Amino acid sequence: MTRPTMPNEYPAGSFDDVASMVPSGLLEDLTSAGVAFDTSTVARADHGRDWWPLSIPDVARGRVPQLPGVVVRPTSSDEVSRVLQCASKYGTAVTAQGGRSSVVGGAVAPEGAVALDLTGLNRILDIDTVSGLVRVEAGVFGPELERAVADEGWTVGHFPQSFGLATVGGWIACRGAGQYSNRYGKIEDIVRGLSVVLASGDTIELGGRAPRQAVGPDLVQLFVGSEGTLGVITRATLVMHRAPVSERRAAFGFANFDDGLNACRNIMQRDARPAVLRLYDEIESKRSFDVTSCALIVLDEGDHELVDATMRIVQEVCASATRLDPALVATWLEHRNDVGALAPLWERGYVVDTIEVAGAWASLSPMRDSVIGALNHLAGITVASVHQSHAYLDGACLYFTFAGHPDDDVTGFYRRAWDCVTREVLGAGGALSHHHGVGRNRARFVADALGSSFGILQDLKRLLDPDNIMNPGVLGLGGEPW
Repeated sequence: MTRPTMPNEYPAGSFDDVASMVPSGLLEDLTSAGVAFDTSTVARADHGRDWWPLSIPDVARGRVPQLPGVVVRPTSSDEVSRVLQCASKYGTAVTAQGGRSSVVGGAVAPEGAVALDLTGLNRILDIDTVSGLVRVEAGVFGPELERAVADEGWTVGHFPQSFGLATVGGWIACRGAGQYSNRYGKIEDIVRGLSVVLASGDTIELGGRAPRQAVGPDLVQLFVGSEGTLGVITRATLVMHRAPVSERRAAFGFANFDDGLNACRNIMQRDARPAVLRLYDEIESKRSFDVTSCALIVLDEGDHELVDATMRIVQEVCASATRLDPALVATWLEHRNDVGALAPLWERGYVVDTIEVAGAWASLSPMRDSVIGALNHLAGITVASVHQSHAYLDGACLYFTFAGHPDDDVTGFYRRAWDCVTREVLGAGGALSHHHGVGRNRARFVADALGSSFGILQDLKRLLDPDNIMNPGVLGLGGEPW
């Protein structure tokens, strides 16, 4: 398959060859360990970025934001172990990378680091159709995984917007969510076991014995969301669902966003779990669907008895809303992964990004009002909007979009917008991130977001990575945040 690449490409002739600054002994040890690596400037420049939008204008102008020292391409968990042993010996930073679909800089390999490209760990190891489990290496991409399990009549059900360019290891490392997560869960609900290589090169096996256990804290979850700062995920066991045999769709219009939020809350709290339950404010409804109300699109799939029961509840809860054409769901499905407009906007001087957060139902309306209000008072903002994308019994994810056209100081404007939103979210008691993770962009907020528990995370980092070689700076650990 042709896999999507980075948002934009470096212009031809952007840079001259620059010698690698990693210790020569490290390259000699990698050669002795039998691990493939690349020190060409082109490969290193490419692996010094991910989908963080802030890198788009740099790339368009031929500037290299970071130049890692070497790109290493292991093809097995054993090779990953050897790479980390070599890196530990020389104290060289290591950034684990998959498809580099992080939009918050989490897969950016810093200057002089080892960019650990895990896409060579691309085997599906076992599909257990009795237990409903699949064992897979971390570098497998979403479409390959779904094709393999679909051939056996199953689905993992994890379909993030980055589905075509993200890997299983990336899903887990960033604690990601798929667009059908109401039905299938976020990745932390799907993962059952992990193999992780620590900074020392030691490999540990976690979980995988049973769907639930009471043997101390769940150590699997320690590494779900760790973003490569505590170890490198090399293999995972995921739970599957039988392939859906039925699907139904609906769409409704609400006079205001709060009425739509209340409908979503009532649907979830009646224990209905439509796979897709997405509510858009007036701005996004007009932009995406050309409707003037707040659009709610609903899709469910699975066994037809469960789908019918779920959609009956949806219809009852939304009885007072305006019925919209269910074809709006098809419109969303057709465009849900289209991010082609992002790079041209940034290259024309616009600053555009999305910020996904989460909160309890009681906090969502005031949070939405305070965030949108604060953004609209920020100098240079041209649009601020929101939709609700993932819902639960007790709360939901709000997904904010902002755009601006600053005269200069693009980076300063970008930081101010993120500071503005984050201040309001944390002040309202919300979660810093729902599924994009922290990366480098949010690292400066983690101490405030975790409060008194941040010290425990720091202690774990010191225990597992005493030399701070694992993705330093990400999660606010092991290095200065961006």
